Amino acid sequence: MIFAAGFGTRMGALTQDRPKPLIKVAGRALLDHALSATHAAGVRAVVNAHYKADMVAAHLRAHPNATLRVEQPEILDTGGGLKAALPELGAAPVFTLNSDAVWAGPNPLDCLQDAWRPDDMGALLLLVPLARTVGYTRSGNFAADAQGRLTRSPDGMVYTGAQVLHTDGLAEIDETCFSLNLLWDKMLDGQQIYGVEYPGYWADVGTPQGIALAEQMLERHADV
Repeated sequence: MIFAAGFGTRMGALTQDRPKPLIKVAGRALLDHALSATHAAGVRAVVNAHYKADMVAAHLRAHPNATLRVEQPEILDTGGGLKAALPELGAAPVFTLNSDAVWAGPNPLDCLQDAWRPDDMGALLLLVPLARTVGYTRSGNFAADAQGRLTRSPDGMVYTGAQVLHTDGLAEIDETCFSLNLLWDKMLDGQQIYGVEYPGYWADVGTPQGIALAEQMLERHADV
């Protein structure tokens, strides 16, 4: 699942005529950076859209391994969007990716797949130390214990927007529009959320300034 339904308000004028996932970084749409990861990992992608969804639909015509799911009349947030897409995704564990990130290093989905233990984990989040983030101006999100179990911590590593998780717990949430944090909180209580460190660099492309920073990162390091 690639989350691409946001309004991109922090991008200012850049999102007046296009949705944020179609803003280009190093000559490629942000959405294409995410789709490259799914294609290389050999997985089919479901992409959600809301703002200027017709433009996302037109863009995806060149990507036969991607399916569009338009959220109307309201945007559903990450948890609601994932829950609504389950008929297309199926019951197996699901990768999720945010579409406003750029990676320099190995395929993030390969990193998750290599560390995923479906019998032990409810979710596995891909994290990166603050020192290897670009364009990210907030605090950390999670700290891991010796076994990789996560707790929320502003002094920990940053969640990159990439994870693999079991989705059955979504059925226990009655809301239609909600954040995946609701599911995470249940998993955290049961010590079911784990993390793995990404060995490369990660750019948060949420603002116009983040575009240039991400391009500089890609010039210095190999793109995914």
